[in-house]
Amino acid sequence: MTTEITAEISPPAADADAVLADLTGMLLTLLEEYGLDAAEIGRETTFHGDLELESIDLVTLSGALRERYGDRVNFADFIADLELDEIIELTIGQLVDHVVASLRATERS
Repeated sequence: MTTEITAEISPPAADADAVLADLTGMLLTLLEEYGLDAAEIGRETTFHGDLELESIDLVTLSGALRERYGDRVNFADFIADLELDEIIELTIGQLVDHVVASLRATERS
C-alpha cells in the first residue's frame, strides 16, 4: 500500500514514453465505457478518426489529465489554440508532446 501512495505523490515524469503510457491507460478506460477495449493506441493514432472520440470525450480526457498532472498540464488551453481541422486530426503523439513540454516547463520554474 505504501508503494501506491508514493506513486500518487511523486510527480509524473516528463518522459514521452511514460506520458504515452499514462495517456493510453486513460484512453483505454474511456473506451471501455463504449465496450471498445481492443483499440491499438500509438503516437499516430487520431482521437477522432481512429478512436472515434467526440468532444464530450475530450472533456472527460481533460478531467483525467488534470487529475493525473494537476495544473501543470492544461488541455483546454492546448485545444483552444487549435483550428477545428487541427482538432479533428489531433494525434496522441501531439498531445504527448504537449504534456511533456508542459511538465518540463514546470520543472524549470
